[in-house]
Amino acid sequence: MILEVTNLRKHYRQRAGIFPALRSRERFIPAVDGVSFCLEEHETVGLVGESGCGKTTIGRAILRLTPATSGRIVFDGHDITAMSARELRPLRSQMQMIFQDLDAALNPKMRVRAILAEAITTHHRLSDGEVARRIGELLEQVNLKASKLSNFPRELAGGEKRRVGIARALAVGAHFIVADEPTSALDVSIQAQVVNLLRDLQRQLGLSYLFISHDLEVVQLISRRVAVMYLGKIVEMGLADRIARAARHPYTHLLWSALVEGQSKEASHAPLNTRTGAWEPFDFERPVSGCRFAPRCPVYEARGRPAVCTDAATEPQLHDIGGRHYVAGHFPV
Repeated sequence: MILEVTNLRKHYRQRAGIFPALRSRERFIPAVDGVSFCLEEHETVGLVGESGCGKTTIGRAILRLTPATSGRIVFDGHDITAMSARELRPLRSQMQMIFQDLDAALNPKMRVRAILAEAITTHHRLSDGEVARRIGELLEQVNLKASKLSNFPRELAGGEKRRVGIARALAVGAHFIVADEPTSALDVSIQAQVVNLLRDLQRQLGLSYLFISHDLEVVQLISRRVAVMYLGKIVEMGLADRIARAARHPYTHLLWSALVEGQSKEASHAPLNTRTGAWEPFDFERPVSGCRFAPRCPVYEARGRPAVCTDAATEPQLHDIGGRHYVAGHFPV
C-alpha cells in the first residue's frame, strides 16, 4: 500500500454576505468532506467528477500543497498529515504532481533545459555532466526531442508541454504521481499519446497514479479502480470496468449514460439537471443535508421523495455491495 487517505476534509471559509460579515459570521464550503480511499503500489486510481467537486483539492491535500482541515494521510508507511515542512522534505522527491495548467506551472522565463535541471538538482546533488545525462534519459522516457530543450514553454505545443510536465515529475525520482487532468485541452490523438506514455512509464518505472479527470473514457482506459465524486464526497468506487458497465449510484449511471448516448464532452463539465435533461450550473457551496444528489436524483423523484434521502441523520455512507464495489446511496440502481 503506497497511499491511505482516511476521512479527509478540506473546508474553505467564506463570508456570508455584507451584514453577516459585519457580525463576523462565516460559512464553510466543504470542498472535500470525509473522503477515504487507498492506492496500491503500481496501481492507477481514477478520480472522476464534475468541475468543482473537489478532485484537484484532494490531490493537492494529499501532497500537502493545500493544508487539510482534518483527516489522515499515510504515504509509503509515513503519516504525513501533520509533518513539518522539514520532516516532509525527504518524501517530496517520491511524490509529485502533473499540474493541469502547465502555462502557470512551467516558468515562462526558463527554457526546458533549465526547468528540468532545476527539478533534478532540487533533491539531488549532481555534477553538470550527471545532470545533462539525466536530462537525456528523461527526454528519451517521455519521447521529447532534444531540440526542444532550448525552447521556452510558450513555444511548445500542448502535447509537448505535457511531456515536459511529466518529465519534471520524473526528474526528482517520484514513484507516486498525482496527474491532474493531464489530457485536458488536447486533441484526441494527442490525448491517446499522453495516456499511452503514462501507461508505458508505469510499467517501466513501477509508478503509482492518482489520475484526476472529468473525461470518463480516459479514466476507464487508464485506471484499475475508479472513484466517482459529487460535491466533495465519493459516491461510488470500484473496478473501472464494473463502474463503467454496471454503475449503481444514480449519479454515476447518469454520467456514463450521457457518454454512451453521445452527449458532448463540453456538457460534462456542468451538472446535469435530471428533471429537464439539461446540463446547467448548480450551487456547489450549498450542499443539502442527507444525500447531496437527492435534489437532482431520478430515483428520489421516482420513489416519491422519501424523507430518508434528505435526513441529515441518515446521510448515505459508502458500503460494499459485493466485489469491492462501494456505493453511497439509499437506493442503488
